[in-house]
Formats: sequence, structure tokens, C-alpha cells
Amino acid sequence: MNKISVIIVSWNAREYLRECLASVAATARDDVSETIVIDNASADGSAEMVSREFPEVILIRSKENLGFAAANNLGLQRARGEVLALVNSDVVLHPNCLRTLQAFLERHEDVGIVGPRIVGRDGQVQSSCRRLPTVWNNFCRAVAFDRIFSRASLLSGHEMRHFDHNVQAEAEVLSGCLWAVRAKAAKLVGGLDERFFFYMEDVDWCRRFRSAGWRLVFLPQATATHYGAGSSANAPLRYSLQYHRASLTYWQKYHGRAGSIFYRSNALVHHGLRFVARSIKRLLGRDDSNASRQKLQEDHVCLRWLLTGKGL
Repeated sequence: MNKISVIIVSWNAREYLRECLASVAATARDDVSETIVIDNASADGSAEMVSREFPEVILIRSKENLGFAAANNLGLQRARGEVLALVNSDVVLHPNCLRTLQAFLERHEDVGIVGPRIVGRDGQVQSSCRRLPTVWNNFCRAVAFDRIFSRASLLSGHEMRHFDHNVQAEAEVLSGCLWAVRAKAAKLVGGLDERFFFYMEDVDWCRRFRSAGWRLVFLPQATATHYGAGSSANAPLRYSLQYHRASLTYWQKYHGRAGSIFYRSNALVHHGLRFVARSIKRLLGRDDSNASRQKLQEDHVCLRWLLTGKGL
């Protein structure tokens, strides 16, 4: 295979982006033919930092925030490699990560996407090998079965909390924070669905790859760190609402009006139960932390939006 095209979308994540680009340069110099950064109209000097500190990077400046799917599509159109590495701006590559993923694609011509083992800033393994959303696993998430019975496969939800992320496995969904994609397969499947501004575009793309006959594989021998919330931390409540908008779009796309009604009802149960539980804990003086107050506010905002359609 020819070398890898790395594609990174960034919005107001300058410090994360700097570390991400440094890890690309340090760990994949011999494997990467081009690195493309799409800046979604950042206001924190991200684009200027890239131009100044990483002049070899191809920088695409958007005049507006296009969202994750549309911005990645700009990168996909520009990329020339036979392997396309879509990397979140808050991801740091570990040594040989991309080389390991590329080599796997070379050995398995029926694989369209391969994803690595992901750890968080705390060193804990993140759920990156997942199931497609279903009525059952969404219900398990709403009533917290996926946490209470996390070791039971049937109840562990779409994040597969029971799964041992030390073993290779075929996946229904791979976390979109870092993918190595066969360019030929991406061309046949088509780009990311731009109806998804942010969130669920990864689930949708994985589903489309599988429907087109391509396998998805989780490969723990390749590793990376994902800090998380590199962009969403700038507006957490906005992104919480965006998650629900994207999920409703997904359920409408694949399950019609009935799917949308189910998802909205399930989300109401999810936030309703948590709002009541957190409110009781706060009244009893058992948890008045900043984190708890923020979660309570998130539940309130999401419940209002789900019930009335009114955002922030």
C-alpha cells in the first residue's frame, strides 16, 4: 500500500491539536505521506499555530464550523493515500500505531476499517469496540443496566462494557476518534453523512461499511491516547443537545418515525431517572460537587429540549 493520509478536524482545540500533530510527526514520519488539518473556523489561534509550527501540514481553513462529518469529507476529498487515518484532534498516537493498522489492512483485503485500543488521559481503557444501537441496548443504557450489570454481555449496552479490549475482534462499530480506513472502500461507501453535524456519524459510517460487505476489526496491538472532549469541552451543554439531535437523525434514518419516537421516549427515561436521583442526593447533602451540579444542569437542559424543543 502507498503511505497514509492523516486527516484531522479541529475546532478550538489548539493545545490538543499541537500534541496530536507532534505525535504524528514523531511516530509516523516514515509512514505518513501527508497530514491534512481542517480547521472549523477556530477562534483560539489553532490555524495560526499549525501554519507556524507545522508548515508541512496541509491546512484547510473553513470560514464556518462545518461540523465533524462535513469537515472530514473535505479531507477525504483532498487525501491521496491508500490508507486514510481519521484522527481526532485530542488523540495522541503511540509508537507504531498507524504502521500496525496499515499492516493489518495490507494482510486482510476484506477489512474496510480497523481501529486501535484507546486509553484515556487516566490510562484507563476506553470503550472503542461497540455494537450498533438497538432498542434493547438503548433501554439498558437508559435504566443503567449497562453499569449495574456491566459484566453481562446481554446487559452491557452498545458500548460493550463487558468486552476485553485486549483481544482482537470483529466489530459492528469502531469509535470514530481514530480509524484507519481503506481508501478504496471509502470511495465505494461514500463520505460521512453530513446530516450528522457532530456525533453518530461514526456509527452511521460503520453501519454503511458493513452493509457494503466490508469487515470492521478492533486491533489492540495498535494503541493511542484519547483525551476526550477536546472540542466539546468548549460548550458541553450544546454538545449534549447535539448528541440527542444526531441520535434522533440516526433512528429516523434507519427506523423511521417509530424509531424517533422510541429514542425520544428512551432519552426522557434516561435523563428523568438521573435528574430525580441527583436531585434527591443533593437535597440529602450526599453529593453537592461541581460535577454533580453540572450533570444536573445537563439533565435539566436535555429534558427541556426533549419535551419542548427549546434549546439553550
